[in-house]
Amino acid sequence: MATMTRIDQDTFYATGKRKSAIARVYMKPGQGNIIINNKPMADYLERKTLELIVKEPLNVTNSLGKFDFICRVSGGGKAGQAGAVRHGIARALVVFNPDSKPVLKKAGLITRDSRVKERKKYGRKRARRGFQWTKR
Repeated sequence: MATMTRIDQDTFYATGKRKSAIARVYMKPGQGNIIINNKPMADYLERKTLELIVKEPLNVTNSLGKFDFICRVSGGGKAGQAGAVRHGIARALVVFNPDSKPVLKKAGLITRDSRVKERKKYGRKRARRGFQWTKR
């Protein structure tokens, strides 16, 4: 399945990514329910700040309460998963209405945040942090 498609007359699909989290987002007209991994968004994310992150594309396009979202997220932690869901919702809104793309682009919601954890280097404790040094 492509990353952004129209499945049938009223269902839209998009893939969102953030760090190592991948979200598959299905959007259809409804009352504004957001289901993540078969749980309501509030129960799954557990933090209001993450809920605000997920709802940001809906606030920008004034479509809060117009669509239902069913999301399957895997990989990463809760914050990365919330970012992946946000990216998927933004892309699904673009599939539904291409006129909303400039608004979402200006808000920085369509662009994939490509920052990922840097790999560990040899001779170091982590990617950049060296081992603790003492004179004696």
